[in-house]
Amino acid sequence: MILNRLSILNFKNISQVDLDLSPGINCFLGNNGMGKTNLLDAVYYLSFCKSSTQVIDSQNIRHGEDFFMLQGYYDKDGVPEELYCGLKRKQKKQFKRNKKEYTRLSDHIGFVPLVSVTPADSELIRGGSEERRKFLDLVISQFDKEYLDTLIRYNKALTQRNALLKDEIGDDSLYEIWEEQMARYGATVYQARHSFLDAFTPVFQEFYDYISGGSEAIGLTYVSDIERGDLFAQLASVRERDRILGYTTRGVHRDDMEMTLGEYPMKRIGSQGQNKTLLVALKLAQFDFLSKNGSTPILLLDDIFDKLDAQRVEKIVRLVSGERFGQIFITDTNRKYLDEIIRQTGNSYHLYSVENGNITPLNEKRV
Repeated sequence: MILNRLSILNFKNISQVDLDLSPGINCFLGNNGMGKTNLLDAVYYLSFCKSSTQVIDSQNIRHGEDFFMLQGYYDKDGVPEELYCGLKRKQKKQFKRNKKEYTRLSDHIGFVPLVSVTPADSELIRGGSEERRKFLDLVISQFDKEYLDTLIRYNKALTQRNALLKDEIGDDSLYEIWEEQMARYGATVYQARHSFLDAFTPVFQEFYDYISGGSEAIGLTYVSDIERGDLFAQLASVRERDRILGYTTRGVHRDDMEMTLGEYPMKRIGSQGQNKTLLVALKLAQFDFLSKNGSTPILLLDDIFDKLDAQRVEKIVRLVSGERFGQIFITDTNRKYLDEIIRQTGNSYHLYSVENGNITPLNEKRV
């Protein structure tokens, strides 16, 4: 998948930009707060129909304006594709593929595979289990439409059960309706996550070993309430306690992906460099997995060189500039450092300067 041209209007701090992009590496240089991450977020938005920052849609509209618009012109395995997203304040978002609006935005997920590595990924390690579930769901949903539909159905049943609990409804038969659905859909979600992680973990470990030099034992383990037994029976057994609490305490919405360094949790003993290496390896394994299950994803690398030693940076750059990776977007604050790294790859690249939301192509281009 290649993004040939990107048009942005009134998105965050970017007033207007129209970029012709390299099919190889695209580098965006500038100080912090200038708009580099916002540009990458526009690319992300066209893949997932939402911002990576989880803000409500209207907050993406540039201050003082009434709307934003994004347009991307792609090459998907030799076929031209046009994506459009527009939003006016207090109106419904429009998302179109080749000028035809989607009936359901979930139908678009996976059409433009994308992997993003950003400083916010640190929440995967130090944050709650919800962050790690989101990672699993995001990866699986990009290549398995049935999984996404099942997850949506499970969450709808969970919402209905929680509503009964909050209203302190005492009729057990009403709970059983939604608990049966949660058990059925939850079993499918559990199996998909478990199978994915079994296949994913060795690839992740391979990337981590390469970047770190193979001197650190790293692991991923899936933890789920389903492993305690039938979810339908579990939900019945905790129903009275859940009524008191007002929410559902068992189910796949509480699953976790534990990350370990040696025998200990990564979040407790990992250094900044080890944490960053884990996150990069996790995302590169995601990239590899999606590539094998469809088109080559677009790769976004937002300020990833911070907190990594020179040896690990060099290994990452050599890795992503290889044949297994496709189009890459990189942001950094240090031009001299980035110039040197990119030129060593020998690949096609474009350089851009970003200042106060203005994006200017620099003279140096290799196409």
